[in-house]
Amino acid sequence: MRWQCSGKSGSGKRLRIRQLPFSANLPTALPALFLLNFFAKNVASIAHDSLYCETDKTGRQSCAEPSHYVLKLARRDDDLAKQYADEHGMAVKGEPFLDSHYFIYPQTGAELRRRKRSVDQLVDRIGVDDLIIDRPKRRVKRDYLFDQSFVGPRPEERIRRQTTFFERREVPKLPFHDPLYQDQWYLVGRAVGSFDMNVREAWLMGYAGRNVSISILDDGIQRDHPDLVGNYDPLSSTDINDHDSDPTPQNNGDNKHGTRCAGEVAALAGNNVCGVGVAFLSKIGGVRMLDGPVSDSVEAASLNLNQQHIDIYSASWGPEDDGKTFDGPGNLAQEAFYRGIKAGRGGRGNIFVWASGNGGSRQDSCSADGYTTSIYTLSISSATYDNHRPWYLEECPSTIATTYSSANINQPAIVTVDVPNGCTKMHTGTSASAPLAAGIIALALEANPSLTWRDTQHIVLRTANPNPLLNNAGWSINGVGRRISNKFGYGLMDAGALVKLARVWKNVPEQHMCTYEYSLDAPRPRPIQGRFALNFTLEVSGCQQGTPVLYLEHVQVITTIRFGKRGDLKLTLFSPMGTRSVLLPPRPQDFNQNGFHKWPFLTVQMWGEDPRGVWTLLVESISNNPNIGGIFSDWALLLYGTEEPAQPSDQRYSPYAPSAYRRPGIGQALTSQNETTVEEASTVRFGSLQSVGDCHPECVGCSEPRSQTACFSCRHFTLTLRNRAGFKCVEHCEEGFYADGDKCKRCATDCETCSQAELCDKCHDAKLLIDVKHYGHLDHGRCVATCPEGLVADYRLTIQAKCVLRRNSCSAGYFESAQSVCLECDKSCATCHGPGPLQCDECAQGFANHTMGYCRQCCSPDQLTQKDLHCEDCSKSYPEFRTKSHLSMLSLLANFFTIIGLVLLGTVLFYLCRQLICCCFGNGRNGNRSDLEYTPLTTIGDDLDGRKKDQKQNMGFALEDDESESDNDDAESLMEGEKRSPEAEKQQREVPTEEAES
Repeated sequence: MRWQCSGKSGSGKRLRIRQLPFSANLPTALPALFLLNFFAKNVASIAHDSLYCETDKTGRQSCAEPSHYVLKLARRDDDLAKQYADEHGMAVKGEPFLDSHYFIYPQTGAELRRRKRSVDQLVDRIGVDDLIIDRPKRRVKRDYLFDQSFVGPRPEERIRRQTTFFERREVPKLPFHDPLYQDQWYLVGRAVGSFDMNVREAWLMGYAGRNVSISILDDGIQRDHPDLVGNYDPLSSTDINDHDSDPTPQNNGDNKHGTRCAGEVAALAGNNVCGVGVAFLSKIGGVRMLDGPVSDSVEAASLNLNQQHIDIYSASWGPEDDGKTFDGPGNLAQEAFYRGIKAGRGGRGNIFVWASGNGGSRQDSCSADGYTTSIYTLSISSATYDNHRPWYLEECPSTIATTYSSANINQPAIVTVDVPNGCTKMHTGTSASAPLAAGIIALALEANPSLTWRDTQHIVLRTANPNPLLNNAGWSINGVGRRISNKFGYGLMDAGALVKLARVWKNVPEQHMCTYEYSLDAPRPRPIQGRFALNFTLEVSGCQQGTPVLYLEHVQVITTIRFGKRGDLKLTLFSPMGTRSVLLPPRPQDFNQNGFHKWPFLTVQMWGEDPRGVWTLLVESISNNPNIGGIFSDWALLLYGTEEPAQPSDQRYSPYAPSAYRRPGIGQALTSQNETTVEEASTVRFGSLQSVGDCHPECVGCSEPRSQTACFSCRHFTLTLRNRAGFKCVEHCEEGFYADGDKCKRCATDCETCSQAELCDKCHDAKLLIDVKHYGHLDHGRCVATCPEGLVADYRLTIQAKCVLRRNSCSAGYFESAQSVCLECDKSCATCHGPGPLQCDECAQGFANHTMGYCRQCCSPDQLTQKDLHCEDCSKSYPEFRTKSHLSMLSLLANFFTIIGLVLLGTVLFYLCRQLICCCFGNGRNGNRSDLEYTPLTTIGDDLDGRKKDQKQNMGFALEDDESESDNDDAESLMEGEKRSPEAEKQQREVPTEEAES
């Protein structure tokens, strides 16, 4: 299959991708091809800032000449590649990568003009798909902070121990006796507050990374270091810079970075050398690729190395953290990522761990780093010894979790190995954080080797612990109740919890991608100038007609903006469930005048949310210069996720309506920001426009007088127009809409009124409303012509006929089947209306439904200690979880008092009839009874009228109060009241007999 696309590199050369080569074992499903095609069209055209280019005094820019070229053949043919290279005065070096890509180098001393002519001729040869001019990029290691290694290694730290390759070793008893083990404060609970990353718990469970291979993509590793040699893996190693198999770095004092990172992961335990690696029984290798010119092909070859053997790739480098660079992977590196997650590890996908960046002191953001904003990487941040943000930390919503690292020279840093044959206690930066994360993930892969790349991201964010870091500002709670931070992601990695969850984890469902492109009204593109705030809304249905996404994972915003000072721009994304992600904060050092083109901003902070509803992108400028301007061109929303919950025990959203959990305040936040702009400036700018006078009363600033559709923001409610390209401001939501915060959203077509999009309160025409608020029924709030199986029509409430559960005539602990047979409830149910734990009305003794929505067994004390995820904590009270099962006792009491009331009513009617007869035939035995007392009868009648009135009101409230959980119980109470028990009827028949005898 051939795909045609083109992009433009930072050097201005057109890049041709005539064919995307796939290995034979790659999936050929259409969604996979569509995804790669989408990236080729939208992401591959990103303009990079990191090419080695310099500008002279005259303004002319010159870029470094390429050190090599990449020859791409239609299919792999090593002999043909060498033949073509020889015929054109070049040489092939190293192994091919991405199946049919070859490094070719010009002969030494070849003239530049002759070299270019050879390149032009070679690209036209038969079997050649492309010849890529691969210019070097700026790439930096992320540990530049400070370095205070030991002056000389201790004698015991230089001991070499000959170890059988990959020998199986027993886990030593803790504590280890390695000389620097007690200095590894982040492993032994010596961070402030006695915190650590709970690695010892995983070790004591027997996990140390056996049979897991990790490769450090860096400046090489010292493979014969005494603390690494026993775990060294040649199959996870190579030298891309010199095109051989030996990853040993140059011994020039600068190339120790990769060796240090390797020691964090896999330093041997119990050998009396240095400290201990997190996964001290794992296989460790290294790729020497930073010790020379780094280009797209160098990165791709590193990422593509032996993807069937290597499990985890750890990278502690990236674009310059200077606060003014936007850069990411090129076309070849993107293809290597894609091949890794699609075909690596036998189709389970390689794990790519990335350091988030060290540009915090320059107010840089990792959102400008295309490696950390890739959905295929786990972006790892850092925390200090005292559980604070380090001064170098970069903020972005793509960060998934955090590990410990260094802060300043007065605080302990990371302990690891050093070159040559030594140790260091001063490894620093986010460079130190990524390898620690890779080691922890290796423990999880040993516990469950079937984990996929997406499974790994799920369990990392679910088990991350925010508690040690909550003393830092910036934490918030997302739409599914998880704490999130642009500094620390979901919190500090917890190895013990990660391994426990990995052991029971089931592979997640197939990944879907749903894309929405915003249609911009005229003028297109929209002019922007000075200080402004624009918000753009998209109504999202979750692609229910294509590849549905009901449970979010990654969310990307791909946008093109050109502005006079790129660093003044700020982008914020709001999800329908109320989560706010700052995609791009202002970067004062970034004076770039070009902006960004099709840049993929990523957030993982909406993970697990229901995407259906209104998404809002807020684009702001903090510029104080009214003369700075530009254009806003476009934006698209990419939603990645699944149609089914990630795990069977996860909360399930209704397939017919968005999640019932919506947090107000998104629109209020937008309105507040716009109102601040109104108060601070005499005119309100909306792009290149300014507010006119005589705005509509519902407007806060406007572009046209007395128009509800030309408002900058709204005072009360915002109603999105049908074309989704604008909105109007209203005081109250119109009929057919419902209020959600300060937004008016459209009801489903069957709803006359509603409280959510497809949660009707009243139906059109004569349709019935399904009224079953229960976990096992997902159709609650739908309007139907006839009741579905298991429900019966209830026409007694004349305001709106309903479909309700069939009344259970069986005794407690049983339910009535379709054949009118009483069957026993599930053991977890005290009462139920059907089989299984999902259909309990009330949980049995020893069971509860506090968290999952159905009855689960209470946890034992041991399970509570181990934080078991498969039981309920019954030691706490949960008043907020009030469901029908909690109201069953109230229903029984209501039935009892209803029967008593009916008996009293019958008695009163008898007395009234008797007195009426006495009045009409008063000349009988009683004579004239002028002193007959009617007062008690009047009082009883008034009480009855009041009781009837209360019953009618309650019947009405059962329709109107959407928050009440006892609607069906009220209806059942009335039904029980109408059908009297035999004892009540017998009592009523006996009353007049006794009176007659008296």
